[in-house]
Amino acid sequence: MPINDNPMIKNGLLLALFALCCTGLVALVNTLTHDTIALQQQKQLTETLTQVIPANLHDNVLFEQCILVHSPELLGSKDALPAYLAYKNQQAVAIAIEAIAPDGYNGEIKLIIGIDNDGQVLGVRTLSHQETPGLGDKIELRKSDWVTHFSGQLFKDNTDLWKVKKDGGQFDQFTGATITPRAYVKAISKALSFVEQHRQNLYKSHVKCEGSHE
Repeated sequence: MPINDNPMIKNGLLLALFALCCTGLVALVNTLTHDTIALQQQKQLTETLTQVIPANLHDNVLFEQCILVHSPELLGSKDALPAYLAYKNQQAVAIAIEAIAPDGYNGEIKLIIGIDNDGQVLGVRTLSHQETPGLGDKIELRKSDWVTHFSGQLFKDNTDLWKVKKDGGQFDQFTGATITPRAYVKAISKALSFVEQHRQNLYKSHVKCEGSHE
């Protein structure tokens, strides 16, 4: 029987052609949107970095001064995480470092902290989380101003107070939710300890993040 007269073969060929066209279309869309997505991600990163290290404090492009750092104990991740170095008149002035709170109520919380050379926190923002809406999601700036209370705090002079009030520290927990803020504050404290211990080496590091510029 000729192939053209066999319905099963014809349908199979049509399905194969359809699948091939769909694959080609997806590849084309990915190619056309890749640069747009990359620019959007870069814009979002720049906005976040500006929130944790104000623009008036540095004159370099922060995402171009990115290094990868590794400390599972203090940064909460087995993977290397990025740190962004701020300079003013070629002098190192601050660091923004990503960290993970592995013990959030619903899993990992990723955050970023900006700190200057005097140990003052310049800003903290949440990058991603899966905390309970209406309770743990108050770590998002759009839901609550809670994360702004870290700004201006000195880490060097009061490290024992970097806990929630329920544990004898200085930071408020959420009504009906202590696990999330406890994990969050602990992650900040550990990340700041990492920076205090390694600040000079971080500024001297030449191990760049993928996609950053020399």
